[in-house]
Amino acid sequence: MAAVVSLIVVATIGLLITRIATVALTLTGMSLDHARFQARSAFTSTGFTTSEAEAIVSHPARRRVVMALMLMSSVGAVSVIAALILTFGGVDSTSNGLARTALIVGSLVALLWLFRNDTVDRALRRVIERLLRRFTDLEVRDYAALLHLRGQWGVVQLPVQADDWIAARPLGQLRLPDEGVTVLGIERAQGSWVGAPSQDVQLCPGDVVVLYGRQPILDDVANRLHGPEGEEASERFRAWHASSPPDEPLPHDSGRRRRDRA
Repeated sequence: MAAVVSLIVVATIGLLITRIATVALTLTGMSLDHARFQARSAFTSTGFTTSEAEAIVSHPARRRVVMALMLMSSVGAVSVIAALILTFGGVDSTSNGLARTALIVGSLVALLWLFRNDTVDRALRRVIERLLRRFTDLEVRDYAALLHLRGQWGVVQLPVQADDWIAARPLGQLRLPDEGVTVLGIERAQGSWVGAPSQDVQLCPGDVVVLYGRQPILDDVANRLHGPEGEEASERFRAWHASSPPDEPLPHDSGRRRRDRA
């Protein structure tokens, strides 16, 4: 009987662990349905689709949660196997074995019903969330989701070179916001960081500027050189941004010279 109790305890702990992981993933910005699926997939080692795997590995806090789940799942599998061996290893009759099987199945069904009950689920989530917020340092903002970094939208780190269109000019003169591009920050060549820079800040060769906007425009900015072509490209994208609906195709590339930024 002690082995049966041990098996039920292991199952209860497993369900509780996946519930904790589900709440932890929701704190990183995932929806409840996706978080529940990811937690169960990681705990049972059934894997993810490519897009779902990227949503985990690209987020540090989510990686920590899933790594913990994978570790616990291996320990839990060993514990379940050991409990099953102890449970049925000493069975001396068919009726005794059937009774233990019925007890295990009934207990597991009751546990599943309990953990799937809406009232219990809400109460348990509130308790777990309160404890996680108090005792962990989970990153509770998924910035990729907040910035909608999918489709056309992206963030780029652009190393500034001497002949770039953006080099040696104040940000206000570049008028990047008029093209739908936001300067999130600048990493200076000496290592300092300028967050949300003002319009009079100037980009220098060796700096790395972080830009947010539509990826085709970011690509265009990354390849503009000093001179008339760069100014024409900027003017063209400013006009498009000011007058076009969001779903209208972007202006075509100007054919300016491109170069390797690796």
